[in-house]
Amino acid sequence: MTTDLTEITVVGGDKTGLIARVTSLLFERGINIEDLDQAVRDDIFRMTLHADTSEMVCKEKTLRDDLQDLGDELGVDVQVRFPADRETQQIAVLATKESHCLERLFQAWASGDLGADISVVIANHDDLEPLAEKYDVPFHDVGDEKGTPDEGEILELLSEYDADLIVLARYMRILSPDVVFRFEDRIINIHPSLLPAFPGAKAYRQALEEGVRIAGVTAHYVTTDLDQGPIITQRAFDVPDDADIATMKERGQPLEADALLEAVRLHLNGDVSVHRGRTKLREQSERYQLGLSREARDANPDRPVDGLGEIVAGSAENGD
Repeated sequence: MTTDLTEITVVGGDKTGLIARVTSLLFERGINIEDLDQAVRDDIFRMTLHADTSEMVCKEKTLRDDLQDLGDELGVDVQVRFPADRETQQIAVLATKESHCLERLFQAWASGDLGADISVVIANHDDLEPLAEKYDVPFHDVGDEKGTPDEGEILELLSEYDADLIVLARYMRILSPDVVFRFEDRIINIHPSLLPAFPGAKAYRQALEEGVRIAGVTAHYVTTDLDQGPIITQRAFDVPDDADIATMKERGQPLEADALLEAVRLHLNGDVSVHRGRTKLREQSERYQLGLSREARDANPDRPVDGLGEIVAGSAENGD
Protein backbone atom coordinates (compact mmCIF):
# COMPACT_ATOMS: atom_id res chain seq x y z
CA MET A 1 0.00 0.00 0.00
CA THR A 2 1.47 3.37 -1.00
CA THR A 3 2.40 5.84 1.72
CA ASP A 4 0.30 8.69 0.25
CA LEU A 5 -2.93 7.10 1.45
CA THR A 6 -4.71 7.77 4.75
CA GLU A 7 -5.07 4.76 7.03
CA ILE A 8 -8.23 4.37 9.10
CA THR A 9 -8.42 1.56 11.66
CA VAL A 10 -11.59 0.53 13.48
CA VAL A 11 -11.37 -1.89 16.42
CA GLY A 12 -14.12 -3.04 18.77
CA GLY A 13 -17.10 -5.32 19.10
CA ASP A 14 -18.60 -6.67 15.89
CA LYS A 15 -21.79 -4.76 15.04
CA THR A 16 -24.21 -5.02 12.13
CA GLY A 17 -23.90 -2.11 9.72
CA LEU A 18 -20.59 -0.86 11.12
CA ILE A 19 -18.74 -1.07 7.82
CA ALA A 20 -21.55 0.65 5.95
CA ARG A 21 -21.64 3.53 8.46
CA VAL A 22 -17.91 4.19 8.13
CA THR A 23 -17.74 3.89 4.36
CA SER A 24 -20.83 6.08 3.92
CA LEU A 25 -19.26 8.80 6.05
CA LEU A 26 -16.15 8.72 3.88
CA PHE A 27 -18.15 8.75 0.64
CA GLU A 28 -20.13 11.80 1.77
CA ARG A 29 -16.86 13.70 2.24
CA GLY A 30 -15.48 12.90 -1.20
CA ILE A 31 -13.02 10.26 -0.01
CA ASN A 32 -12.16 7.35 -2.29
CA ILE A 33 -11.51 3.99 -0.58
CA GLU A 34 -8.56 2.21 -2.20
CA ASP A 35 -8.40 -0.85 0.04
CA LEU A 36 -10.49 -2.38 2.82
CA ASP A 37 -9.64 -5.37 4.99
CA GLN A 38 -11.54 -6.79 7.94
CA ALA A 39 -11.16 -9.60 10.43
CA VAL A 40 -12.68 -10.93 13.66
CA ARG A 41 -10.62 -12.75 16.30
CA ASP A 42 -11.61 -13.61 19.87
CA ASP A 43 -14.81 -11.55 19.44
CA ILE A 44 -12.80 -8.46 18.48
CA PHE A 45 -13.57 -6.83 15.14
CA ARG A 46 -10.94 -5.01 13.11
CA MET A 47 -11.31 -3.05 9.89
CA THR A 48 -8.43 -1.32 8.14
CA LEU A 49 -9.13 1.17 5.36
CA HIS A 50 -6.66 2.89 3.06
CA ALA A 51 -8.22 5.89 1.39
CA ASP A 52 -7.32 8.79 -0.88
CA THR A 53 -8.10 11.95 1.07
CA SER A 54 -6.31 14.34 -1.27
CA GLU A 55 -9.61 15.68 -2.70
CA MET A 56 -11.89 15.35 0.32
CA VAL A 57 -14.34 18.18 0.94
CA CYS A 58 -13.46 18.73 4.58
CA LYS A 59 -10.42 19.48 6.73
CA GLU A 60 -8.34 16.74 8.31
CA LYS A 61 -9.45 17.75 11.81
CA THR A 62 -13.09 17.62 10.76
CA LEU A 63 -12.73 14.11 9.37
CA ARG A 64 -10.90 12.95 12.48
CA ASP A 65 -13.56 14.44 14.74
CA ASP A 66 -16.42 13.01 12.66
CA LEU A 67 -14.91 9.51 12.74
CA GLN A 68 -14.28 9.82 16.47
CA ASP A 69 -17.91 10.81 17.04
CA LEU A 70 -19.08 7.85 14.94
CA GLY A 71 -16.79 5.55 16.89
CA ASP A 72 -18.20 6.81 20.18
CA GLU A 73 -21.72 6.23 18.89
CA LEU A 74 -20.92 2.67 17.78
CA GLY A 75 -18.71 1.83 20.77
CA VAL A 76 -15.54 1.23 18.75
CA ASP A 77 -12.08 2.79 18.65
CA VAL A 78 -11.22 4.67 15.45
CA GLN A 79 -7.67 5.73 14.56
CA VAL A 80 -6.81 7.97 11.61
CA ARG A 81 -3.29 8.36 10.23
CA PHE A 82 -2.82 10.94 7.49
CA PRO A 83 0.25 10.68 5.20
CA ALA A 84 1.81 13.87 6.57
CA ASP A 85 0.91 13.54 10.24
CA ARG A 86 4.57 14.03 11.14
CA GLU A 87 7.97 14.24 9.51
CA THR A 88 9.68 11.98 12.03
CA GLN A 89 8.01 8.69 12.91
CA GLN A 90 7.84 7.49 16.49
CA ILE A 91 8.94 3.98 17.50
CA ALA A 92 7.78 2.18 20.63
CA VAL A 93 10.04 -0.75 21.54
CA LEU A 94 8.67 -3.68 23.54
CA ALA A 95 11.27 -5.77 25.34
CA THR A 96 11.76 -8.29 28.13
CA LYS A 97 15.28 -9.07 29.40
CA GLU A 98 17.57 -9.67 26.39
CA SER A 99 19.41 -6.48 25.45
CA HIS A 100 21.08 -7.13 22.07
CA CYS A 101 18.24 -6.06 19.75
CA LEU A 102 17.35 -2.99 21.81
CA GLU A 103 21.01 -1.98 21.99
CA ARG A 104 21.39 -2.25 18.19
CA LEU A 105 18.31 -0.07 17.67
CA PHE A 106 19.63 2.50 20.13
CA GLN A 107 23.02 2.57 18.39
CA ALA A 108 21.42 3.19 15.01
CA TRP A 109 19.21 5.90 16.47
CA ALA A 110 22.06 7.64 18.29
CA SER A 111 24.16 7.71 15.11
CA GLY A 112 21.28 9.20 13.10
CA ASP A 113 21.04 6.03 11.03
CA LEU A 114 17.51 4.97 11.95
CA GLY A 115 15.26 7.52 10.29
CA ALA A 116 12.86 7.73 13.24
CA ASP A 117 12.80 8.49 16.95
CA ILE A 118 12.63 5.85 19.67
CA SER A 119 10.10 7.52 21.93
CA VAL A 120 9.59 4.85 24.60
CA VAL A 121 10.66 1.40 25.79
CA ILE A 122 7.90 -0.74 27.28
CA ALA A 123 8.91 -3.96 29.03
CA ASN A 124 7.42 -6.66 31.23
CA HIS A 125 10.54 -6.67 33.45
CA ASP A 126 12.80 -3.83 34.61
CA ASP A 127 16.14 -5.40 33.57
CA LEU A 128 16.66 -3.08 30.58
CA GLU A 129 15.81 0.17 32.33
CA PRO A 130 19.51 1.15 32.70
CA LEU A 131 19.98 0.78 28.94
CA ALA A 132 17.02 3.05 28.25
CA GLU A 133 18.31 5.57 30.80
CA LYS A 134 21.69 5.62 29.03
CA TYR A 135 19.96 6.89 25.89
CA ASP A 136 17.55 9.12 27.85
CA VAL A 137 14.48 7.27 26.60
CA PRO A 138 11.41 6.83 28.85
CA PHE A 139 11.08 3.30 30.24
CA HIS A 140 7.90 1.69 31.53
CA ASP A 141 7.69 -1.68 33.28
CA VAL A 142 4.16 -3.00 32.69
CA GLY A 143 4.68 -6.50 34.08
CA ASP A 144 3.67 -7.95 37.41
CA GLU A 145 5.97 -10.03 39.62
CA LYS A 146 5.72 -12.91 37.12
CA GLY A 147 6.26 -10.68 34.10
CA THR A 148 2.63 -10.83 32.96
CA PRO A 149 2.05 -7.53 31.14
CA ASP A 150 -0.91 -5.21 31.54
CA GLU A 151 -2.07 -4.78 27.93
CA GLY A 152 -4.41 -1.97 28.89
CA GLU A 153 -1.40 -0.02 30.12
CA ILE A 154 0.51 -0.92 26.95
CA LEU A 155 -2.27 0.53 24.79
CA GLU A 156 -2.38 3.68 26.92
CA LEU A 157 1.38 4.14 26.53
CA LEU A 158 1.29 3.51 22.77
CA SER A 159 -1.35 6.23 22.52
CA GLU A 160 0.49 8.59 24.87
CA TYR A 161 3.72 8.32 22.88
CA ASP A 162 1.84 8.35 19.55
CA ALA A 163 3.62 5.27 18.23
CA ASP A 164 3.80 4.84 14.46
CA LEU A 165 5.70 1.55 14.67
CA ILE A 166 6.01 -1.07 17.40
CA VAL A 167 9.22 -3.09 17.46
CA LEU A 168 9.37 -6.29 19.49
CA ALA A 169 13.02 -6.48 20.53
CA ARG A 170 12.89 -10.03 21.95
CA TYR A 171 9.63 -9.29 23.74
CA MET A 172 8.79 -12.70 25.17
CA ARG A 173 5.04 -12.36 25.29
CA ILE A 174 2.21 -12.87 22.81
CA LEU A 175 0.22 -9.76 21.94
CA SER A 176 -3.55 -10.16 21.95
CA PRO A 177 -5.77 -9.22 18.97
CA ASP A 178 -6.77 -6.08 20.90
CA VAL A 179 -3.23 -4.76 20.34
CA VAL A 180 -2.39 -6.39 17.01
CA PHE A 181 -5.59 -5.25 15.29
CA ARG A 182 -4.87 -1.61 16.15
CA PHE A 183 -1.45 -1.70 14.50
CA GLU A 184 -1.97 -3.75 11.33
CA ASP A 185 1.37 -4.17 9.50
CA ARG A 186 2.97 -1.83 12.03
CA ILE A 187 4.37 -4.36 14.52
CA ILE A 188 7.70 -6.01 13.68
CA ASN A 189 9.03 -9.01 15.60
CA ILE A 190 12.32 -10.90 15.49
CA HIS A 191 12.12 -14.67 15.86
CA PRO A 192 15.19 -16.93 16.36
CA SER A 193 14.51 -19.39 13.54
CA LEU A 194 14.07 -19.52 9.80
CA LEU A 195 10.31 -19.34 9.82
CA PRO A 196 8.06 -21.16 9.18
CA ALA A 197 10.39 -23.71 10.82
CA PHE A 198 10.36 -23.83 14.63
CA PRO A 199 7.70 -21.26 15.58
CA GLY A 200 6.85 -20.53 19.18
CA ALA A 201 9.06 -20.72 22.26
CA LYS A 202 12.62 -22.10 22.51
CA ALA A 203 13.26 -22.02 18.77
CA TYR A 204 17.02 -22.54 19.09
CA ARG A 205 16.43 -25.62 21.23
CA GLN A 206 13.92 -26.92 18.68
CA ALA A 207 16.51 -26.52 15.91
CA LEU A 208 19.15 -28.38 17.92
CA GLU A 209 16.80 -31.23 18.74
CA GLU A 210 15.90 -31.61 15.07
CA GLY A 211 19.59 -31.74 14.13
CA VAL A 212 19.55 -28.91 11.58
CA ARG A 213 22.81 -27.93 9.90
CA ILE A 214 21.68 -24.41 9.10
CA ALA A 215 19.64 -22.27 11.48
CA GLY A 216 18.70 -18.63 11.37
CA VAL A 217 16.49 -15.74 12.36
CA THR A 218 13.43 -14.03 10.87
CA ALA A 219 12.05 -10.51 11.17
CA HIS A 220 8.36 -10.43 10.34
CA TYR A 221 5.16 -8.46 10.76
CA VAL A 222 3.03 -9.62 13.67
CA THR A 223 -0.43 -11.02 13.05
CA THR A 224 -2.91 -12.77 15.32
CA ASP A 225 -1.43 -16.12 14.20
CA LEU A 226 1.72 -16.80 16.21
CA ASP A 227 4.93 -16.43 14.14
CA GLN A 228 3.02 -16.64 10.85
CA GLY A 229 3.07 -12.98 9.81
CA PRO A 230 4.60 -11.75 6.52
CA ILE A 231 8.36 -12.31 6.51
CA ILE A 232 10.55 -9.24 5.93
CA THR A 233 14.19 -10.27 6.43
CA GLN A 234 16.04 -13.47 7.28
CA ARG A 235 19.62 -14.39 8.18
CA ALA A 236 21.23 -17.85 8.43
CA PHE A 237 24.18 -19.43 10.21
CA ASP A 238 25.89 -22.85 10.35
CA VAL A 239 25.25 -25.15 13.31
CA PRO A 240 28.46 -27.02 14.34
CA ASP A 241 28.37 -30.66 15.41
CA ASP A 242 29.10 -29.72 19.02
CA ALA A 243 26.69 -26.79 19.17
CA ASP A 244 24.68 -26.16 22.31
CA ILE A 245 22.18 -23.45 23.25
CA ALA A 246 24.99 -21.05 24.15
CA THR A 247 26.56 -21.56 20.71
CA MET A 248 23.24 -20.96 18.99
CA LYS A 249 22.70 -17.70 20.87
CA GLU A 250 26.27 -16.56 20.26
CA ARG A 251 25.84 -17.05 16.52
CA GLY A 252 22.21 -16.04 16.28
CA GLN A 253 21.88 -12.94 18.43
CA PRO A 254 24.04 -10.65 16.25
CA LEU A 255 21.95 -11.76 13.27
CA GLU A 256 18.74 -11.14 15.21
CA ALA A 257 19.80 -7.54 15.83
CA ASP A 258 20.92 -7.12 12.21
CA ALA A 259 17.78 -8.57 10.62
CA LEU A 260 15.47 -6.64 12.95
CA LEU A 261 17.19 -3.33 12.25
CA GLU A 262 17.05 -3.94 8.50
CA ALA A 263 13.35 -4.76 8.68
CA VAL A 264 12.68 -1.58 10.66
CA ARG A 265 14.55 0.52 8.09
CA LEU A 266 12.62 -1.08 5.24
CA HIS A 267 9.34 -0.26 6.94
CA LEU A 268 10.26 3.29 7.90
CA ASN A 269 11.49 4.09 4.39
CA GLY A 270 8.31 2.70 2.85
CA ASP A 271 10.38 0.28 0.79
CA VAL A 272 8.44 -2.85 1.72
CA SER A 273 4.77 -3.62 1.14
CA VAL A 274 2.51 -6.51 2.10
CA HIS A 275 0.27 -8.20 -0.43
CA ARG A 276 -1.68 -11.38 0.29
CA GLY A 277 0.49 -12.27 3.24
CA ARG A 278 3.82 -11.78 1.50
CA THR A 279 6.22 -8.84 1.57
CA LYS A 280 7.93 -7.38 -1.46
CA LEU A 281 10.31 -4.52 -2.10
CA ARG A 282 8.72 -1.55 -3.80
CA GLU A 283 11.97 -0.85 -5.62
CA GLN A 284 14.75 -3.41 -5.80
CA SER A 285 17.89 -2.06 -4.17
CA GLU A 286 21.27 -3.61 -3.47
CA ARG A 287 21.47 -1.83 -0.12
CA TYR A 288 18.95 -4.22 1.40
CA GLN A 289 19.84 -7.74 2.49
CA LEU A 290 16.57 -9.61 2.79
CA GLY A 291 18.23 -13.02 2.92
CA LEU A 292 21.75 -14.30 2.29
CA SER A 293 24.67 -11.91 2.03
CA ARG A 294 26.16 -11.26 -1.40
CA GLU A 295 29.21 -13.35 -0.45
CA ALA A 296 27.00 -16.29 0.46
CA ARG A 297 25.03 -15.99 -2.77
CA ASP A 298 28.22 -15.82 -4.81
CA ALA A 299 29.49 -18.98 -3.11
CA ASN A 300 26.46 -20.98 -4.17
CA PRO A 301 26.86 -23.01 -7.40
CA ASP A 302 24.81 -21.93 -10.40
CA ARG A 303 25.14 -25.15 -12.44
CA PRO A 304 23.78 -27.60 -13.38
CA VAL A 305 20.25 -26.40 -14.07
CA ASP A 306 17.62 -28.86 -15.28
CA GLY A 307 17.53 -29.04 -19.06
CA LEU A 308 20.67 -27.00 -19.63
CA GLY A 309 23.22 -29.83 -19.56
CA GLU A 310 25.23 -30.34 -22.75
CA ILE A 311 24.22 -33.99 -23.26
CA VAL A 312 20.51 -33.39 -22.80
CA ALA A 313 20.57 -30.21 -24.88
CA GLY A 314 22.58 -31.93 -27.61
CA SER A 315 20.17 -34.87 -27.75
CA ALA A 316 17.23 -32.53 -28.12
CA GLU A 317 18.93 -30.62 -30.95
CA ASN A 318 19.77 -33.84 -32.83
CA GLY A 319 16.26 -35.16 -32.42
CA ASP A 320 17.51 -38.23 -30.48
